[in-house]
Amino acid sequence: MQRDSFLSDDCPPMGIYETLYAFRDSFGAFMGSEGTHPWSQGFPLTTQLAGGPALPDSVDVTWEDRFYPKAWGHPLLREAIANHYNSFYGCKIAPENVMVFAGGRPGIYTILAFLKKHVEVRIGNVEWPAYLDIMTQTGSNWRVVPFTKENGFHPPNAAYFDRAGLNDKTHLLPIISNPGNPTGHTRCGAELEELMAMAEQPKNGILLDEAYEMFHASKGVSGIQYVKDLDNSNVFLAGACTKGLQSPGIRIGWVVASRKNIETMANYSSFGMGGVSHPSQLYAVKLLEPARVAQAREAVEKHYGMQRARYGEAFAQMGLRVYTGDGGFYHWMELPDGLNADEFNRRLFKRGAAILKGFDCDMARPHRKDPAYRSPYESFFRFSFGPLLPETFESDIALMRQVLDEYRG
Repeated sequence: MQRDSFLSDDCPPMGIYETLYAFRDSFGAFMGSEGTHPWSQGFPLTTQLAGGPALPDSVDVTWEDRFYPKAWGHPLLREAIANHYNSFYGCKIAPENVMVFAGGRPGIYTILAFLKKHVEVRIGNVEWPAYLDIMTQTGSNWRVVPFTKENGFHPPNAAYFDRAGLNDKTHLLPIISNPGNPTGHTRCGAELEELMAMAEQPKNGILLDEAYEMFHASKGVSGIQYVKDLDNSNVFLAGACTKGLQSPGIRIGWVVASRKNIETMANYSSFGMGGVSHPSQLYAVKLLEPARVAQAREAVEKHYGMQRARYGEAFAQMGLRVYTGDGGFYHWMELPDGLNADEFNRRLFKRGAAILKGFDCDMARPHRKDPAYRSPYESFFRFSFGPLLPETFESDIALMRQVLDEYRG
């Protein structure tokens, strides 16, 4: 007889992985295999973009790199990350304001795991599915900010800091992906400046997830350029090599924050993480060479701006309602005529394709499936053009149109 597991049963896979597992069970192969269409997945092309820099194909490893890594990150990488922000955004952060993690999400998890009990998280009703899992597993206290057609899936900054009904002891930490995943909506210029000013007010902070930093017409958008006093704030900026630097497989991310908050996270790393692979960190140093990053910014904006525009136009022509902003590499859309994204996905599975259901991006849904819960996003979905080659455009659109027409009947 199977013994009871010592580990929690309350740990379902993240929504994107639920889709990938369901696809595998239906199609008989993993998404990404030959003949499949990875529209549900959030990764970029990992080959050289037109006009972009080549991707490094090696890294030197010395005897020193086989030592245990430092808890807060390799000195060369911390310096490279600080220089990256200082040179592109005109700020003056120090390497001591940077903590390196094995990807972006471990950094986000760590911040939420160590939040004090009087801090309430605010998060948009439509956000990256993993936030829901992380907030649940860390026992975070959160409240959603409405994302609706009426507010264009882009509520005002003030909505994240609304103190109605709160006592004076409660502090607020909004979590915002910027550019947004899955909506592509982006806060930049005066709007981003206002957001960061609010985040630096007493009893406020922010966790700004800037994974898609380069995927915007500005060729780089970061709240760091508007932060006045980082070391006296609860501003947390999360970045990674995953998207614009085209290297999700090296698992390098970071958090920029006050020295005090970095110290707390480094102390956690000393017993709970043990640092991050030296070879991966050294590879990231190469990716962050200033001339290389400047070239990458140009190429990323040109390639993905083109993809965003032509996919969006084609989707609108076939009757999909497109609510996408001007950043990222996703389209946020609604099926026509009240069609359901879950059923639409099942039909796509049979053709080797999949999208991410809007339900999975709903930060108000139960962590475990509840048949009684009705999400306002059941007819919405996220389409990723991140990993798609330009030459697959015609076949992608033809397949989407064919399945949509079949579903409409």
